[in-house]
Amino acid sequence: MKFGISMFPTDFSAGPAELARAIEDHGFESYWVSEHSHMPLSTEFPLADSVPRDYASMLDPFVALAAAATVTSNIMLGTAICLVPQRDPINCAKEVSSLDLISKGRVLFGIGPGWNEPEMRNHGTDPSRKIQLMRERVEAMKVLWTHEEAEYHGEMEDFDPVWQWPKPVQKPHPPVLIAGAHQGVLKRIVAYGDGWIPYVVPTHTEQTRGRMTSMAELGEYLPRLRELAEKAGRPMPTVTTVGMVPDAETLATFERLGIDRVVLGLTSAPMEEALKQLDKHAASIKAAGGRIG
Repeated sequence: MKFGISMFPTDFSAGPAELARAIEDHGFESYWVSEHSHMPLSTEFPLADSVPRDYASMLDPFVALAAAATVTSNIMLGTAICLVPQRDPINCAKEVSSLDLISKGRVLFGIGPGWNEPEMRNHGTDPSRKIQLMRERVEAMKVLWTHEEAEYHGEMEDFDPVWQWPKPVQKPHPPVLIAGAHQGVLKRIVAYGDGWIPYVVPTHTEQTRGRMTSMAELGEYLPRLRELAEKAGRPMPTVTTVGMVPDAETLATFERLGIDRVVLGLTSAPMEEALKQLDKHAASIKAAGGRIG
């Protein structure tokens, strides 16, 4: 089992290059960043009474990961998540492939439909069609990554033959990992993804139900995901959990379920505090029986 670290990179927290070096030096496998381009004042934040400052202060994920790529050599660099329905697919394909080239093939492309409807609308996205739009944009990006002359003709995305280089270093393209809490995400993963990113919590509260995945749901959904993959003639998608720091019992459950990667979060903080959190996570993994490095 692999272990990664995530943090919202902001204008008031540790810089992505400095933090990425520390993550690699600690022996973690991967570094993950999130995305929100902005926060409309009309946002209704589902997890608290007000929107935390870091949600409105994130650096662009590809700029942050490019900075991390230049000072590291081994850790994987992931988005958890990139809001594909809010991004032009031609530009996004270029950013992903450029980052994969700069990092020498270390990109993990985590994606999701997003939850903030006012934010989506400011990007010209109809929230009611975000799922279809995400699929078409991923399909269009895959064509751009894998064809010398690429074209895509969908209901919502459409372009005639184009050239676009660079192509990604990873073949056929960086893994597409899809986030989501509802069972519907399992069909999306098998249809056009390579893995699942569930945000896992021990049990549900009123705020987390439908937005995150409980341990009980994780155990229920994984056999279903395996069944769907087998029926489609595809290998079992990878599973990367985020959010939950496992104790020994939870880690044993993750191992039994076949979890591939566990990503632990840091709060957005200056480097000195981030290092303390990093040390604490490393100690927690060791105490639970896990290994990093």
